[in-house]
Amino acid sequence: MSGLARMLIDAGAIVSGSEPRPGAQTFELIRRGAKISRDQIGELLSDKIDLVVRTAAVPDNNREMIAAGALRLKIVKYAQMLGMVMSERFGVAVAGTHGKSTTSAMIAFAMRECGADPSFVIGGTVQQLGGSSHSGQGKIFVAEACEFDRSFHNLRPKIALITNVEPDHLDYYKDIDEIVGSFRDFAGRVPEDGIIIANGKDRHVMQALSGLSTPVELAAVGQEFIWSTRVLGIDNGCYRGEVSYRSRPVGTLHLAIAGEHNLMNATMAAAACSACGIDAGEAIETLCRFAGVDRRMTVMGRYHGATVVDDYGHHPTEIRTTLKALRERFDPVRLICVFQPHQHSRTRSLLEDFAASFVLADETIVPDIYFVRDSEAERQRVTSADLVDRVKANGQKAVHLASFAQIVEYLKTNAREDDLIVTMGAGNIWEIGRDLTSV
Repeated sequence: MSGLARMLIDAGAIVSGSEPRPGAQTFELIRRGAKISRDQIGELLSDKIDLVVRTAAVPDNNREMIAAGALRLKIVKYAQMLGMVMSERFGVAVAGTHGKSTTSAMIAFAMRECGADPSFVIGGTVQQLGGSSHSGQGKIFVAEACEFDRSFHNLRPKIALITNVEPDHLDYYKDIDEIVGSFRDFAGRVPEDGIIIANGKDRHVMQALSGLSTPVELAAVGQEFIWSTRVLGIDNGCYRGEVSYRSRPVGTLHLAIAGEHNLMNATMAAAACSACGIDAGEAIETLCRFAGVDRRMTVMGRYHGATVVDDYGHHPTEIRTTLKALRERFDPVRLICVFQPHQHSRTRSLLEDFAASFVLADETIVPDIYFVRDSEAERQRVTSADLVDRVKANGQKAVHLASFAQIVEYLKTNAREDDLIVTMGAGNIWEIGRDLTSV
């Protein structure tokens, strides 16, 4: 929401809104001229407002929503507004269970470095891009395409990327088959003169694309497809790989960010740039300078000789992938993972997968579950203690400490020289790293 608001301000719109828990992005919007209230009671609404844009997380009985309805204002969801903006430009939409923010940021960064001035909305702050969004002078618009609430069905991009498809948002979708069907509907919105760039090694992606008439360019690391990257080596956790297009080498990636998964993200980003008319070799060269997205293995600082890192990972696959990349990058004596589960429904539906995802951590600390969107009944069905019990049953060391204050004190007592402490989750778990490193 903040990224879209910033883009609209850049384009000359008058923007106001509400945010009960303001943060850095909120204050940046205020600095740019937005009027923002902390109370969602409609105090900034009037009959002069042309359009109200709501996040899908806001319920119909929200007081501000009721006030907007009483004024008979036009109300659309975030994804609908994103679709309106994209319809006026050459859309590049990045979909997938994981990797959307990093891949979108890579595309926008490479395009800008190659002389284009794309518009973009990314679900995270990118220092090299000056934030999370921008209204550019060029025709290209790069945006994340989220599957929750079938939001990405509002987009009709010319170029679509699908990084992977896994079970998630099971508070909304019934099962993986329904998720695959939703991705298929999204892919079906790409015109026949467009291009779909997709992970050729993901069976659910392949199911979603089966039978479509739109051209598909498959990509992978370590396997031959239209876009393929061969791993050449790894330096301090950062991968090197030779990228080929239709079996012809077009460049070498030497990433500045850790993890083999980012080699795949960069491969797909290079393919997207090529589909937009940018030389693939030039795009690949620029991607070697990409420094990452905020809250993706971001180093927060140090505490008594321990390195503190923060990450947005909140799905079992993301946890496993991130812990592997952190071990490769830092080679710590101990890796302590402080994981904040995001939503009770996600924790319950993926409980066993979550429990098995911390095998590369020497110790896992779990605060209470971050409560958002779920009903009170769902809240009663699972707790962080349940997750800790499952992690212990798998032979791993784990502890439930309900509050952030308890966790900070625990880490102050137990952190040692050459430990790596990673705070992980989509909620406000980053506050623990901030508190530790500001001591």
